[in-house]
Amino acid sequence: MSSNELKVLIIGKVWPEPASSAAGSRMMELIDFFQSEGCEITFATAASNKEFSVELSDLGVQSAQIKLNNSSFDEFIRELNPDIVLFDRFMTEEQFGWRVAEHCPKALRVLDTEDLHCLRQARQQAWKERREFSQSDLFSDTAKREIASLLRCDLSLMISEYEMKLLKEVFRIDESLLVHLPFMLDKIEENTVNNWTPINRRNHFISIGNFLHEPNWNAVLYLKEEIWPLIRKQIPKAELHIYGAYSSQKVEQLHNPTNGFLVKGRAEDAKEVVGNSRVLLAPLRFGAGLKGKLIEAMQCGTPSVTTSIGAESMHGDLPWPGFIEDDPNLFAEKAIELYQDDAKWLEAQENGIQIINQRYDKSDLRKHLKEGVSEVLGNLQAYRQHNFMGSILQHHTAASTKFMSKWIEEKNRITD
Repeated sequence: MSSNELKVLIIGKVWPEPASSAAGSRMMELIDFFQSEGCEITFATAASNKEFSVELSDLGVQSAQIKLNNSSFDEFIRELNPDIVLFDRFMTEEQFGWRVAEHCPKALRVLDTEDLHCLRQARQQAWKERREFSQSDLFSDTAKREIASLLRCDLSLMISEYEMKLLKEVFRIDESLLVHLPFMLDKIEENTVNNWTPINRRNHFISIGNFLHEPNWNAVLYLKEEIWPLIRKQIPKAELHIYGAYSSQKVEQLHNPTNGFLVKGRAEDAKEVVGNSRVLLAPLRFGAGLKGKLIEAMQCGTPSVTTSIGAESMHGDLPWPGFIEDDPNLFAEKAIELYQDDAKWLEAQENGIQIINQRYDKSDLRKHLKEGVSEVLGNLQAYRQHNFMGSILQHHTAASTKFMSKWIEEKNRITD
């Protein structure tokens, strides 16, 4: 990827909040990658700026407020004339993809999926109906929209190996359209480990996660109703500290100091609270993608207990830094064991170091991304001819989205 001052436009679903969610951290990793390649970056979103959003100007990134269903975007993108446009999740591509294709047809269109929304929704629906998730659950209206968006783009960044497999084997997506790109992280060096809080100064269990994300809220309820009573029975003085941005009244009502179940709200420094805790609990019953909280635990040297969905695609053939259990009784049993057995705790910590260093090495993954982007940038016309289905969807689906957007814009103009 020869930068030559390449212009990159990132169209975000929201302003990035790395302290609040894994999606925010992922976005900052992508911004950091393009900056390392010498690109000129503009971040644009229709979302309102929030209190905990990153100040992008401090990082040398230009920002722009754009509007949904408004032709002002057309003038904005023509003037910017980017070489690469990155869409943050498929809903953003639906809104702005046709405008990008129409006004900057030579721009490389990249979709960062974050996770497969159709997979997350299908698993959630199966859980609500108290049954096992089936592959047939995937074929929803959300899947039709998401796969269409993926096909309209030149490249899609996939964070999970399992989701790559689904796209290739279930939805028959050509592998040339996909780039497997997990979190891009610094290696854990010896000096980092030496600065971790030692085991004898760590206290309490911890749960952390943005409460706007339904799997996180569901996991906290699961802890409260089924798992924590089992742990507390065996360790009567144990405490579980619940952290998460955007907690609501229903979350805060779970706070019960008598039972050691303490709802703390947003963590001012997530790494600090995770790094001072003894064991992280993440009993996720549905979800998709990679779990930022579990990555963060490994980066802080904090062992964890999670479910098979929580650990999905995160550790490959390497041993988990703690335990993976789907049964609530076994989950509680392993949490207690990890909390009380120093030897197993230290072994789990070492496992986390190996996972980060072997599977999430920033330099290797950046090289992989650079090669993928460069290859398509250098042969864009040929790639689009190869992806003829994407051209069909761009022609038909984008046309329907286009005229719906124009209708909404005209309606808004008349009513204003």
